[in-house]
Amino acid sequence: MRLSFVVPAYNEEAYLPACLESILAQTRDLGEPVEIIVVNNASTDRTREVALKYPGVRVVDEPHNGLTCARQAGFAASTGELIANVDSDSRLTPGWVKQVLETFAADPKMVAFSGPFVYYDLTPVQRVSVQVFYAAAFLVYVLNRYVLRAGSMVQGGNFVLRRAALEQIGGFNTSIAFYGEDTDIARRLNGIGKVRFTFDLKMFSSARRLKKEGMLTIAARYTINYLWTTFRKKPFTEEYIDIREQPVRPPVVAEQES
Repeated sequence: MRLSFVVPAYNEEAYLPACLESILAQTRDLGEPVEIIVVNNASTDRTREVALKYPGVRVVDEPHNGLTCARQAGFAASTGELIANVDSDSRLTPGWVKQVLETFAADPKMVAFSGPFVYYDLTPVQRVSVQVFYAAAFLVYVLNRYVLRAGSMVQGGNFVLRRAALEQIGGFNTSIAFYGEDTDIARRLNGIGKVRFTFDLKMFSSARRLKKEGMLTIAARYTINYLWTTFRKKPFTEEYIDIREQPVRPPVVAEQES
């Protein structure tokens, strides 16, 4: 199965190199062709130039700023059977690609596969708080998927979709700017196939939004938008702020998943 990575990037010259290097490290010796697409989403910094420095990485320019617009542009430009949606401030954990390919190969009914973030720039105590939030979210996911059958759950920035399924539901909902975009995809795909969230598919990511806006604020915001998008088919929060940092490379993290 051909795997296409779609990496939306708006002014991400600081974080993009580590993201691309983590993808290349797991795919250069894979033995199968892999597509890596960086969507330059109206950046005003050196995002485009940084992406083009990496052999095999293709840049798609999407002038309309917005996460779902960038994801849709990347999807439209991709050719793979599997579309891996990875945020530019994230990095693959060891074995991520292998697990994705094996999971989809083993289950033809799988249309979406996702897992949580591991925030490498939080303190150990803060990481425990995030794990508690994920545990509660997982219970809601189980209730929604298996009891209410109202939807499912994927983590935005760490989810892989089967191309045929995404085409069947009409792609990403570009009317949703930010919050609820992943819930919307999970809800719509849940009606045509298996949407699986597992703690085994972790992804390293920056906690810059959590640290800027506050962990409790973000937890509450994600919760209400998950419920609103699941049951009312649109997010509660329509506005969001872009959080970017100066062009300094993020710290190298050890290959741990907790």
